[in-house]
Amino acid sequence: MTTLYTKDDIVAKARELAQMIAETEEVDFFKRAEAQINENQKVRELIASIKTLQKQAVNFQHYGKEEALKLTEEKLAKIEAELDEIPIIQEFKQSQVEVNELLQLVSHTISNKVTNEIIVSTGGDLLQGETGSKVRNSPGGSCS
Repeated sequence: MTTLYTKDDIVAKARELAQMIAETEEVDFFKRAEAQINENQKVRELIASIKTLQKQAVNFQHYGKEEALKLTEEKLAKIEAELDEIPIIQEFKQSQVEVNELLQLVSHTISNKVTNEIIVSTGGDLLQGETGSKVRNSPGGSCS
């Protein structure tokens, strides 16, 4: 007999999986990199400058001050480039990519497994990616 799970059962397992992901090397590195960024005075100053310039850019755009907006955007780009040159920022961004890739891998694995289970459980064709009802109702499909 097949076990039927409730949404609550699935959410409980999802929480378990989330806890496991939170305890991976990728997430641990992300947290350490973020802590180092928060402790770095130069990084904090550059981020503060970026936030100030972003607010100015919004105001200039709102009031139609195109030349001032252009100059502010150029300053922003220069500071962002300077920030991106700092090794800990590069490591932090790479760790973001790795954590995101892990989450995508989990998501795709779940999605593929659910799809394959549906196909197999309905007597479908896994290679064609078709459920049993589609195989039975297609031209040339068996009518049994």
